[in-house]
Amino acid sequence: MKAVYLEEAAVNNNDISFEQITSVVDTVIYDNTTEDDKYDHIGDAEIVFTNKVIFDEETFDRLPNLKYVGVCATGYNVVDTEAAKRHNVTVTNVPAYSTESVVQLAWGLIMDCTSRIGVHDKSVHNGDWVKSETFCYQLESIIELEGKTLGIVGYGNIGRRMAEIAAAFHMNVLVNTAHPDKYKDQTCCNTVGGYSFRFTGIDELFEKSDIVSLHCPMTKETDGIICKENIAKMKDEVIIINVSRGGLVNEKDLAEALISGKVSRAAADVVSIEPMKADNPLLTAPNMTITPHIAWASLEARKRLIDVVAGNVKAYLSGKPVNVVN
Repeated sequence: MKAVYLEEAAVNNNDISFEQITSVVDTVIYDNTTEDDKYDHIGDAEIVFTNKVIFDEETFDRLPNLKYVGVCATGYNVVDTEAAKRHNVTVTNVPAYSTESVVQLAWGLIMDCTSRIGVHDKSVHNGDWVKSETFCYQLESIIELEGKTLGIVGYGNIGRRMAEIAAAFHMNVLVNTAHPDKYKDQTCCNTVGGYSFRFTGIDELFEKSDIVSLHCPMTKETDGIICKENIAKMKDEVIIINVSRGGLVNEKDLAEALISGKVSRAAADVVSIEPMKADNPLLTAPNMTITPHIAWASLEARKRLIDVVAGNVKAYLSGKPVNVVN
């Protein structure tokens, strides 16, 4: 069978091998693929490995040879899975490969928002400490995490690890999930050292959290969940973190909340359109930290990704597919 890998450059920083995949199936590898050239790149291939390229009804109609789409990520919202099923195309994903890396960056963003590491580092390198008359100075207030409340929206692998680490900081934790009964025996950080953990509705989470951190999938219910209406429910000077999907945030509303000071600081590893557009309102919003969708991209996570992608297609070719999402 003929295969194509559409977006190598996003995964490979000249530090990993694709041999696990190419040894299983004859694969043409492209650095990048856009909507304009995806049909040229895919051609008559029966197997496609993709990350962000859209596979909708039209795509499947125009690719009659296609039999398998291997999504090289955990989220698979770029694929219309029902359309894939109608066209007898198997779709797989890569669950949980980047949990630790995403959690690490999420806490890095929280630490930067509360300890203002980047702001002060830039100041020191600009010569401000050399010129200072005192042994220390603060450009912005530094916030202690102990006793603060972290609101976690979504409670998959990443959300659970976020809660475990919050307990180590002696934070209270509120969790909103679509399936709280699934975790009714949750004990990982239930009232540890006087600090609490519990599931709650989304409105209470917004009202009581000092930091709101998004770890939920992109669905009809979560699309634009961070919006003017919901921000108004939050505490004054709340901090908002998004390492999940850009579409969870109404970027214009968040930018306005940062300008007004309702949201004191925010950080995102994802935006609604990627690569980021020059007119994205978050790009010029005050107290907004943005990283270029790198939470998943540690060397270790990328190696795990390729291992699982290769295992998925090998299992499919053997007639025993795994990690099937449709």
